[in-house]
Amino acid sequence: MATTIPTREEIVRKVSDLLPSLRSRAASAEENRRLPEETIEALADAGVFKLRRPKHFGGYEADTRTITEVATELGRGCGSTAWVASVYWIPTWMACQFPDDVQEEVFSTPDTRICGTLSPTAMATPVDGGIVVNGKWGFISGAHHAQWQEIIAILIPPDGEPYPVTALVPMSDLLIVDDWDTAGLRGTGSVSTFAKDLFVPQERVLPLPVVLSGQGASQRNADSPIYRPPLMPVAAASSTGAIVGMAKGAMDVFLDRLPDRKITYTNYESQREAPITHFQVAEATLKLDQAAFHAWRAGELVDRKSEEGTEWKLEERARTRADVGSVIQLSKEAIGILANASGGTSIYKGIPIQRINRDILAVNQHALMHPNTNFELYGRVLCGLEPNTLYV
Repeated sequence: MATTIPTREEIVRKVSDLLPSLRSRAASAEENRRLPEETIEALADAGVFKLRRPKHFGGYEADTRTITEVATELGRGCGSTAWVASVYWIPTWMACQFPDDVQEEVFSTPDTRICGTLSPTAMATPVDGGIVVNGKWGFISGAHHAQWQEIIAILIPPDGEPYPVTALVPMSDLLIVDDWDTAGLRGTGSVSTFAKDLFVPQERVLPLPVVLSGQGASQRNADSPIYRPPLMPVAAASSTGAIVGMAKGAMDVFLDRLPDRKITYTNYESQREAPITHFQVAEATLKLDQAAFHAWRAGELVDRKSEEGTEWKLEERARTRADVGSVIQLSKEAIGILANASGGTSIYKGIPIQRINRDILAVNQHALMHPNTNFELYGRVLCGLEPNTLYV
């Protein structure tokens, strides 16, 4: 199924062409609490779902720089769209750690979409030929449009200590509960999914530490650079573009409104004439530049070490999570400056800046991306202590 792989510039150009339509559908996505089918089809046509798919299944095996640039363009158009695309890339990468015959099944569908989570909120018991899973997973972005879900559960063996496992499950085996009614990222459709006495064949189950370390069971993907690194640096670097894109989108919509906006109760006929506006735009732009640097640094490290095949230092792993925290903090500050400078009319739902501001505040609360959590982890490692989490 090998296919002609477009260049990075060609892929990014295709996605950039989607900006007007993504912006026009962003309000609809928020209102309906999921991405429109037209958006999913447009992303498929642009090759977005092929970026982490193996080449032998018709995918592109794109490097981190490519997915960062693609997500940035998507984020400029619609934060929820960029978030869902980024979330799909991570479980898709995880699926490529599974045995090759499992991948044959998973990637038998063109433009396979895999949603997932890293939270072990279910329990599993071993049975002949596999495991039986019971539990719930929340915040499953893009579940409505996915064919598979990557799940995490705690396996209780008859002898020995419990340990986390990850598994691949068809969405048809899960119950979707539409409980997604939030202030931000409403368009992501990040609903909850449930499993009740769900049997999962052993070949579709891997110990989570194996996937976290990038020591997968696939032979066909063993020599591909993008599938070599540990999971957390891959996941961290996969997320940064969407966040930078939200901040760039905020700047786009702010500047679009700027010439025709007065500053009420002043003599400024145009907001762009006011010195305070010059200060705000400059400050927000510099924060955006800094956020882009941290996104670039995380992606460059993942790509370089993937190509080299060298062992990851603990400090490098922790730094990628710190870079994500910095991207979020700086983007949130940049968007906050622009939202604060947008005036009273910006609170109307038809003005995009208020949606973008709510979206970045929602991203900031993600348990694996919160700046405080990630900075603490990085500082802990820099101080010579062991990390107090598996997720590094």
